[in-house]
Amino acid sequence: MNPSKTPPEILTVAGHEVRISSPDKVVFPESGLTKLDLVRYYLSVAEGALRGAGGRPMVLKRFPKGIGAEPFFQKRVPENHPFFIDTVTLHYASGTSAEEAVIRDAAGLAWVMNLGCLDLNPHPVRAEDLEHPDELRVDLDPMPGVDWAQIVDVAYVAREVLDDVGLVGWPKTSGSRGLHILVRLAPQWSFRDVRLAAETLAREVERRAPGLASARWWKEERGESVFVDFNQNAKDRTVASAYSIRPLPDARVSTPLSWDEVRSTRPEQFTVPTVPERFAALGDPHAGIDTAAGSLDSLIALAAELGPAEKPPRGGDGSGRRQSVMPLIEVARAKTTPEALAALDEWKTRHADLVPLLHPADILLDGMRGSSSLWYRVRVNLQHVPEDERPPQEELIADYDPWAGRG
Repeated sequence: MNPSKTPPEILTVAGHEVRISSPDKVVFPESGLTKLDLVRYYLSVAEGALRGAGGRPMVLKRFPKGIGAEPFFQKRVPENHPFFIDTVTLHYASGTSAEEAVIRDAAGLAWVMNLGCLDLNPHPVRAEDLEHPDELRVDLDPMPGVDWAQIVDVAYVAREVLDDVGLVGWPKTSGSRGLHILVRLAPQWSFRDVRLAAETLAREVERRAPGLASARWWKEERGESVFVDFNQNAKDRTVASAYSIRPLPDARVSTPLSWDEVRSTRPEQFTVPTVPERFAALGDPHAGIDTAAGSLDSLIALAAELGPAEKPPRGGDGSGRRQSVMPLIEVARAKTTPEALAALDEWKTRHADLVPLLHPADILLDGMRGSSSLWYRVRVNLQHVPEDERPPQEELIADYDPWAGRG
């Protein structure tokens, strides 16, 4: 046995034995949190975490090398999974299928954490009915330059819209910079219906809070607003669920809130060390979510009233591709965030005279889903640079191909 490697620890959880390999491995260097610490965290909030992720197929987002390295996404459940892990076969829009894991109890939480899954990424359906979502997910995603107060203002506008259409919203921190609002539904509508309802909600929030909120799918058109990300409700998309640990240095947690707390708290308050004590003292603010399933009828009626959403213009080259209305240049395609940021720094050095003209939201760093992992695209919106001073599209500073070698 490798002397530098600690022996596994066997935990008895919910009547099952769960093997935790390398329990002393440090996952969060800043706080010294180990793999076993993270397992114990999930066990301490198991009731709430299972309310968000239990009984749902999930994508396994694994960080085998800790938060300092890029994760990979595993749709298919490992062949040697224990008997207490259920599975269901999902059929994806691409035509592929995968047998995915379904956890039912605290032992399942410990098992996925042992695989290196920091956050839990369940689909918005129950394993018993894979075609009818029972959750609409409102993701309030702030553009660069947007402060927390603006996110909160948009959240309350979204709550007002939900109230008006007879739905109940349950807020939680995203675990990063934004907020999520979860809406339980009776499982009666298709994915297409739920996405339409989510887009309609986003459009109505934008209409009521112009300048503060945006329903524009194309990032360069949003300005310094909060994007109401309706596309998180597309088939095959997943979102980090309640009590998920996020891969930030402070071990931040996506934490359910009451509406009274939304204005008075900040995301950085909720971390692996602090949330268990909060959970023990207050319980789960989302404890009633499963009794509040609502109907999409009013949102779908509003969709008909608003009419079709505006579509972006298409290019005139016959490709049918969307043509941006903004003067965009692409800087880099990179395998990792540090490589993307290094490329951006190099571009800024080359064009130092333009940097003071750029607004925070003009720098577009997008995490793009590859075949099994993320890659990163860097673009710059030159809308605030005088037209005669705009540089042309140059050779990419980094040009990573996430599909190279895959045929």
